[in-house]
Amino acid sequence: MSAHNFRPQYRPDIDGLRALAILPVVVYHAFPRYAPGGFIGVDIFFVISGYLISLIAFKNLANDNFSFTEFYVRRIKRLFPSLIIVTSTCYMFGYFALLPDEFMQLGKHIAAGMGFVENFVLRKEAGYFDVATELKPLMHLWSLAIEEQFYLAYPFLIWLLWKARLNVLTFLILLGCISFWLSYKGVHKNAIKAFFVPQTRFWELMMGSILAYFYAFGAHKKINSFIHSFIHSFNPYWSIQPGNFS
Repeated sequence: MSAHNFRPQYRPDIDGLRALAILPVVVYHAFPRYAPGGFIGVDIFFVISGYLISLIAFKNLANDNFSFTEFYVRRIKRLFPSLIIVTSTCYMFGYFALLPDEFMQLGKHIAAGMGFVENFVLRKEAGYFDVATELKPLMHLWSLAIEEQFYLAYPFLIWLLWKARLNVLTFLILLGCISFWLSYKGVHKNAIKAFFVPQTRFWELMMGSILAYFYAFGAHKKINSFIHSFIHSFNPYWSIQPGNFS
């Protein structure tokens, strides 16, 4: 492993959580009547993504070897092979199966998906005369766009805070609260816009970032120790094992 190549250990529990998260999403799209809230799986994916990316960033910053170049090269290597296969397959199918207007719209969505702005395109298309969701094969790329928009700004913010020796956790919590408040207000004002725009979605990724901070710097152990001490301070006899009684 290179100096800038920290990777978190494989977590089968996270892969299991991903599998559980995708199930309600699939059921929601196939049988919406039976899983009206199935899209919550996407929210779980956002939290997981924020956690994994932040864990890499925090570990490398702590070791003073964070590399922006390597960070983004990894993202490209991880995402683009699958993305190119999916968009190319849709393009070839659309070339033979779609009408000219439909094929033109597909081309727009392919370009938006490759440029990670699919969420903005879908936001503008939403309306009474919009094409049905089932006829947009690349609609799922809106969530990937949200993640990539987060990745563009987040590493620079964390790096600046770290170099300025500011309290990173405080800023993460503050930004997460602001995003959550925007989401809460947005849902009541314009639910479609709140669904697609990044500022109302970033709080979910920030939740993962906060969890990663606790894990990366051992804060979760300190919290557990504090809770343990706090509980036993009320009743010291709880800490006595049965074998200690005579």
